[in-house]
Amino acid sequence: MADAGYLTIGKVVKRLQPQYPDLSVSKVRFLEDEGLLNPQRTSGGYRLYSQRDVSRLETILHLQKTRFLPLAVIKEELERMEAGKTSVAATKPASSSVLDEFPEDVTNRSWPIDRVPEQINVSVTFVRQLTEAGVITLKRSPHGRDLVDGRDFALIRACDELRKFGILPNNLRRYVRAADNESPMFEQALVVYSTKGGGVELDQTEENREKREAAFARMLDLTSAVRSSLIRQRVRDPFKKSSE
Repeated sequence: MADAGYLTIGKVVKRLQPQYPDLSVSKVRFLEDEGLLNPQRTSGGYRLYSQRDVSRLETILHLQKTRFLPLAVIKEELERMEAGKTSVAATKPASSSVLDEFPEDVTNRSWPIDRVPEQINVSVTFVRQLTEAGVITLKRSPHGRDLVDGRDFALIRACDELRKFGILPNNLRRYVRAADNESPMFEQALVVYSTKGGGVELDQTEENREKREAAFARMLDLTSAVRSSLIRQRVRDPFKKSSE
């Protein structure tokens, strides 16, 4: 007979679903297959989760939901915490860019679309909605599977966060159109910077590529700041008391 302090996988899911509605039995099993959970087994093969297992699962789900960490990084964080070391994820400010949260072994590959939910905690349906809106583009594997570029994970997570504010994939079409319209401006600006403004040669050396990338990143930061300021000028706060 199982110890009264242990829970079956179904009871674990039921306990945590109010806080993590997307949690399912299959997801918990997947986390076990990935080596993040290691519950005890009865002689009949049924999983039994201790309170420590449940707490570990809560930590995993929390890091996925609030820090947008992929499973490989979460596993490293759990190992650090178990070794008594300070967790990088626990100390990193919540405002840090999600672009810094995904290591190269995640971004430098394509992922089958059905594996994306377990990596960044979004549904396949949502990923397809972003595809239909033109926000991301799927690739096709030789075997006919839809693949998601790992470099798009941060963008997908950002779009997922926007859903909390009622901004849905279909609303993002305007940004796709803006990106299409503005891309030639940035391309021209980089040419001007390279040949005149920044004195960067067009030769494809590693140093020149790094300089152009730094210039491009700075232009994006500045234009984002201009865009944010212009929108702030035009958006009225409905909760702000009139000064009149």
